[in-house]
Amino acid sequence: MEWLACIRKSIDFMEQHLTDDITAEDVAREVASSSFFLQRGFSLMTGYTIGEYIRNRRLYLASRDLAESGDKIIDIAFRYCYETPESFAKAFSRFHGFSPSQVRGGAKGKSFLPLTITISVQGGAFMDYKIAQKFGFRVIGFQKIFSADTAYDEIPKFWDEVREKYASSVCAGNEPQNPYEKAVAENCIGEYGICIDDLDSGRFRYLIAGKYAGGDVPDGMVVYDFPQGDWAVFDCIGAIPESLQSMNTRIFKEWLPGNPDYELCGNSNVEWYDSTGKTSDPDYRSAIWIPVRRKSKE
Repeated sequence: MEWLACIRKSIDFMEQHLTDDITAEDVAREVASSSFFLQRGFSLMTGYTIGEYIRNRRLYLASRDLAESGDKIIDIAFRYCYETPESFAKAFSRFHGFSPSQVRGGAKGKSFLPLTITISVQGGAFMDYKIAQKFGFRVIGFQKIFSADTAYDEIPKFWDEVREKYASSVCAGNEPQNPYEKAVAENCIGEYGICIDDLDSGRFRYLIAGKYAGGDVPDGMVVYDFPQGDWAVFDCIGAIPESLQSMNTRIFKEWLPGNPDYELCGNSNVEWYDSTGKTSDPDYRSAIWIPVRRKSKE
């Protein structure tokens, strides 16, 4: 599905089901999209996660119901998928700055209207990218499961943990002292950061990885196979994470909506890091790889 149509259909689906117990995965299934890509793109384009959008819209409608109807607070809480009046009151007060009783008494709650996605795309065709067909390849790495809502904060901590435990010594030129350091050295682990969307409940797998050169796989490490396919490769120049974050935003706000030939496919994306440079350098090289397919001309 064309990307802007996908985002608009997502919003329509959420609006139609605000009184149903829906999740980001339900939205992704409705628009036939990877949950990971949909959540990342939705957040970059709108400034809200899917969970935040659903929650904010429910709380706005709840405030309107309180002001305009005589329905009991507990009934309104259940209507908008809160399990208890206490959890509803807590979320309501945090969002509006007033309690449900205060809004019923005349206090004015915060407005949060449905989003309308209208984008004028300019410059997307001139982004520095190429379409590369890659044969199937295997990676090996350290894996951890993250929630889409907290991943941006938690993934850097995972990198720090892996560096400290397994990579700092061999990266300093020392001989590997255990199977993990040996795997890091032999497979250049740390060259890739990989997101794999094959779980549920808003979770995805993240690998700090390198291209698998064969040999033993230490306990706790994983090997993942990528099939042959086309990838859109976006080169980034600049210190990270700023350059990668900026490129990610441009991909979802400029390249995808404006590209007449390719659309997302698959359930993963790869960030590549140049092992020969310093990540803080203004000319540091990195890249984002996204699996794509050519759009049907029908």
